[in-house]
Amino acid sequence: MARFLMTGATGQVGRRLVPRLAGWAGPGSVRVLVRDAERASRLEEFGVEAVVGDLREESGRRRALDGIEVVVNAAAALRGVPDEAAWAVNRDAAVALGREAAAAGVSRFVQVSTSLVYGRGLGRPAVEGDVLAPDPAWGVYPASKAQAEAGLRALAERPQHALPLVVVRLAFVYGEGDPHLAQSLNWAAHWPADQRLAVVHHADVAQGLWRAATAPGLEGRTFNLADDAPLTAWDLYLLNGRVHPAGSPHPDEHEEEGGQQPSRPDRGFDPWEGQVSTTAARRELGWRPLYPSAWTAADAGAL
Repeated sequence: MARFLMTGATGQVGRRLVPRLAGWAGPGSVRVLVRDAERASRLEEFGVEAVVGDLREESGRRRALDGIEVVVNAAAALRGVPDEAAWAVNRDAAVALGREAAAAGVSRFVQVSTSLVYGRGLGRPAVEGDVLAPDPAWGVYPASKAQAEAGLRALAERPQHALPLVVVRLAFVYGEGDPHLAQSLNWAAHWPADQRLAVVHHADVAQGLWRAATAPGLEGRTFNLADDAPLTAWDLYLLNGRVHPAGSPHPDEHEEEGGQQPSRPDRGFDPWEGQVSTTAARRELGWRPLYPSAWTAADAGAL
């Protein structure tokens, strides 16, 4: 019977994590909850058991949890979905799954979150104990993930049937054909060339989540995952085969759609905005990024 349940198996993180998790855990040790039967059959090719159901529905969650020891909740409604759907998946379904997992007696519940929950203005890299204050300008995704963490932590702090919770907060995820790196230019065009983005490669997400799911004695802990070298806006353009507008000899070639030049901030920016400390992951998980920078991944053909 499967020991691991993974949600979000068809998402950008999940589809790259499933084959790794199946290989590390062994044949028949992983179950995934997916809404689409066709996608379920594709995932079964990796030796996983697929349960067709909706994370937002109790019946699907209960069937998926039967006999499970460890849950990795990687489900996320990110871009291009209505706000109510994002709240339903990112917060409501996550907390409901945690409550039912605790009742089912799981030994570990890994909640996949985002470093965007920290918000702005720290003036230093964020650490796991910082108060969560996602910027409203960033939309529902970080707010719903922050509230999911709060709801799950309340379950973890109950005197009885406490949820054995571990939270992993991811920087901007990229690599292995993920379109996120190309999509980053949608907002990097508005950044000064030296503004930085904390990133983490899919391979390093996978090894971090595996360690968070299996290393002993981690209940109640939270971990940040990010590469050693954040990417500047200049880097993002180069990695996408483009030239940052600040470096173009012909600025008109880099006008935005509609003929408008990318806006330039008229204030200084915090060089630590969006940056996180990975000290806890290194010390407690023994985690080290396989790709310390996106340039390493580019050299390895892993973008």
